[in-house]
Amino acid sequence: MEREPLAPRDTDLSGLILGLNLATRPEEMFRALVEATAFGTRAIVENYRAHGIPVTAFTASGGIAQKNPALMQIYADVLGMDVAIGASKEGPAKGSAIYAAAAAGGERGGYRDIFEAAAAMGSVSDKVYRPDPANRPVYDALYGDYVALSDYFGRGRNDVMKRLLAMRTAARQG
Repeated sequence: MEREPLAPRDTDLSGLILGLNLATRPEEMFRALVEATAFGTRAIVENYRAHGIPVTAFTASGGIAQKNPALMQIYADVLGMDVAIGASKEGPAKGSAIYAAAAAGGERGGYRDIFEAAAAMGSVSDKVYRPDPANRPVYDALYGDYVALSDYFGRGRNDVMKRLLAMRTAARQG
């Protein structure tokens, strides 16, 4: 089981945007990119669940999670679950420290396991984004299209993404 939607194959593929025309505004393109990252996250969560790993809580950490309410609301809507916000602006660094403290072990000044270390060192803010039920049908439909297109372009039915990647690689090398 992998955490990347297209793993173990083709994790180096880029994405694509469909439906653009001359009237497409930059903010619409940005929102599409944000939604694509949320769909990718949902694919990872659904993959975990399909392999027997229950995902019952979702916490976003770091500066973006604290500074971008629109992005966090999109994540809550696409995932269909609450998104709690970590209290630290340096969430990844704190996570590394938590794992290091667990690896050190209780006998060497750390913690017995990751759960004890996270309970002692981790923190979540009071901010929680809750999914808006009115947005769910639209995001479920879009997610269905995301999965279909991801399979079509990323899993071998149409190799245009591989060809584009090869062209980009060749252009950068030559």
